[in-house]
Amino acid sequence: MSTWANLGLQDSASPLMEQLIFFHDHALLILVMITVLVGYLMFMLFFNNYINRFLLHGQLIEMIWTILPAIILLFIALPSLRLLYLLDEINEPSVTLKSIGHQWYWSYEYSDFNNIEFDSYMIPTNELSMDGFRLLDVDNRVILPMNSQIRILVTAADVIHSWTIPALGVKVDGTPGRLNQTNFFITRPGLFYGQCSEICGANHSFMPIVIESVPVNYF
Repeated sequence: MSTWANLGLQDSASPLMEQLIFFHDHALLILVMITVLVGYLMFMLFFNNYINRFLLHGQLIEMIWTILPAIILLFIALPSLRLLYLLDEINEPSVTLKSIGHQWYWSYEYSDFNNIEFDSYMIPTNELSMDGFRLLDVDNRVILPMNSQIRILVTAADVIHSWTIPALGVKVDGTPGRLNQTNFFITRPGLFYGQCSEICGANHSFMPIVIESVPVNYF
């Protein structure tokens, strides 16, 4: 989970989140290179005393500053498209979890695993234990096996919600009357926290999600 003064992304707990972090760093490096180049050119303009009053056009430099940005955009677009297709790929899931967003809580169903159903509410501050996290802990956590392909089906019962776990690189909108799906693969055991990231009511960010990742033989 994110901690105080954490300005970067959370440590990844899935291969997809690792790829998202790599792409973020790749795009950021390109942005830094562009910023340095443009900043250097603008800085040097202040100290340039040469003037050519007969200059009407410069076809070569215009070709360069048209083609070069197009090439740079390709270096961003191609990894981005690859990542988009990776995020949508569903690889023979071991467990299917269904998540239904309600106005103040999530309800879950293990459809292919004994048809287990339960609701997950945020723990109020006055009932929170000493080792709990305020506005993040829930009474019933989602237990999922690590090193297994997990498919999640997300919908909503009232308004638009969003099932978001930053450490896993998962963000799926839950829309009434529509079933959205994605997959993830948890690489390590632990607790992973998330919140509904849609604005669909006062104080609505406090619809926490907690996933407890356990080894397969403990699931």
